[in-house]
Amino acid sequence: MAVEELQSIIMRCQILEEQDFKEEDFGLFQLAGQRCIDEGHIEQLLEIIQNEKNKVIIKNMGWNLVGPVVRCLLWNKDNGKRKYYFLMLDLLVKLCNPKELLLGLLELIEEPSGKQISQIILLLLQPLQTVIQKLHNNKAYSVGLALSTLWSQLSLLPVPYSEEQIQTDDYGLCQCCNALIGFTKPFVEEVINDKENSLEDENEKLKDELLKFCFKSLKCPLLTAQFFEQSKEAGNDPLRCFASEIIGFLSAIGHPFPKMIFNHGRKKRTWDYLEFEEEEEKQLADSMASLAYLVFVQGISIDQLPMVLSPSYLLQFNMGHIEVFLQRTEESVFSKGVDLLENGLLRIEDNGLLHQYLEIKSFLTVPQGLVKVMTLCPIETLRKKSLAMLQLYINKLDSQGKYTLFRCLLNTSNHSGVEAFIIQNIKNQIDVSLKRTHNNKWFTGPQLISLLDLVLFLPEGAETDLLQNSDRIMASLNLLRYLVIKDNEKDNQTGLWTELGKIENNFLKPLHTGLNMSKAHYEAEIKNSQENSQEVQKSKDLCSVTVGGEEIPNMPPEMQLKVLHSALFTFDLIESVLARVEELIEIKTKSTPEENIGIK
Repeated sequence: MAVEELQSIIMRCQILEEQDFKEEDFGLFQLAGQRCIDEGHIEQLLEIIQNEKNKVIIKNMGWNLVGPVVRCLLWNKDNGKRKYYFLMLDLLVKLCNPKELLLGLLELIEEPSGKQISQIILLLLQPLQTVIQKLHNNKAYSVGLALSTLWSQLSLLPVPYSEEQIQTDDYGLCQCCNALIGFTKPFVEEVINDKENSLEDENEKLKDELLKFCFKSLKCPLLTAQFFEQSKEAGNDPLRCFASEIIGFLSAIGHPFPKMIFNHGRKKRTWDYLEFEEEEEKQLADSMASLAYLVFVQGISIDQLPMVLSPSYLLQFNMGHIEVFLQRTEESVFSKGVDLLENGLLRIEDNGLLHQYLEIKSFLTVPQGLVKVMTLCPIETLRKKSLAMLQLYINKLDSQGKYTLFRCLLNTSNHSGVEAFIIQNIKNQIDVSLKRTHNNKWFTGPQLISLLDLVLFLPEGAETDLLQNSDRIMASLNLLRYLVIKDNEKDNQTGLWTELGKIENNFLKPLHTGLNMSKAHYEAEIKNSQENSQEVQKSKDLCSVTVGGEEIPNMPPEMQLKVLHSALFTFDLIESVLARVEELIEIKTKSTPEENIGIK
């Protein structure tokens, strides 16, 4: 019945001119064709499509059958019929109006979600490529529309983050990336072959569309993609292969990556003529950072880089990209910033990074970004690596650079552990300076005193939360102890003895008062907790304790007592070091230089 109905519609249309086809005819043809497919009359439908007499009708109306055929290919697993569906799809692509077919195929690609996205992309990439090749007018627009649609769908797929996930490729992203390279290559080759006519408007537009696609691919999936050394050696990492091809495309269309990445951020870029949408412009920084990582860390096409570039220049160039990585919250992204920083720093000799570089914003924001990773990242290995990179960064700076960075981080970190780390580094630099024949002015005398003003004080005086700031306070006391031992009052190389009165008033005396207040408070809380625990043992309930204005979360009384005793132990430790520092000061101020020798 469906076949007869379709033949009836065709016979009526055969006597009409192409321009006389009505919208009603298109609808009836689509419904009848759909019924033929649903009822399994595939071979009869194929005969109708192949009939030369129906050529004009199929050209204008046949694209309506592409959707039903594609859905059958996705859902029908009957191998006996699938070959007919493939044959019908090939015929429709060959015979139908390419403009209508292009829009129809892109609509089909936009429909699915989840794992079906990769299935339909892999099915339709070849037909889509064939259709675009038939469009001679506005080909660049068609290529751009297709690549944008494909990328939008691929960006919805999760990027595999382990070697096992890459191998299983459950969502088909890796397969799609490989297929997408094959889809794009003919258009890249078209640009290459037309280089002699590079002023031709259509060719320039095609280059622009390909460049936009490369930028988008660098952001997704390559920004978050993980690359593994084992897969690199075996040469079987599909995402790495995809990255290599994308970088190759850039060079092929006249935008080699050295030219692009070294121009990024300048007022006039080599691709300023591109009309990026506002959102695309924002994504450009991510794309350039991704490109820098692929080249410098993964070594893709790194042989194209000029060999004359200095390590400091390469670091300066990459710092902006590292900053972009560290601003992101995804572990797979900001970890690349840490890797890229390590790659740049290892090229530079210790103390070889001039302090003038810190006048560039990113040279201060990057270490601040490392601090955020160190203090906020839930992954221990990344926290430790960020700490190691911050230390490596400090090691590479010259003395004035170290001094400037220390001041910056002491003012901005707002974390006791980080401040203790910086104070330990200050102590190390003072030690190096005192051992030199010629003192380093940045870690002795007035400059050092200015730095010590940020270290040897309590932010809120005696009211400072000593427990929360215990790491910083212990580091400060150890630094002060070191200074008292190493610098004699007569020599006063560090300037400590000139400022001793201020240090006692701003740091030592408030610390004494704060310790007395804190110990009294916690001892009272221990007493209350012990009394409460007796009642709790009877009721079997949890109790709560308020410390420093904040309530400790409900926990068993034994656990609360353990926490409170731990706090008291910390205060005792601070008090012990404080007492030793004051003892050393007293000995030093009352002894002769000869008597000071051997004091520890």
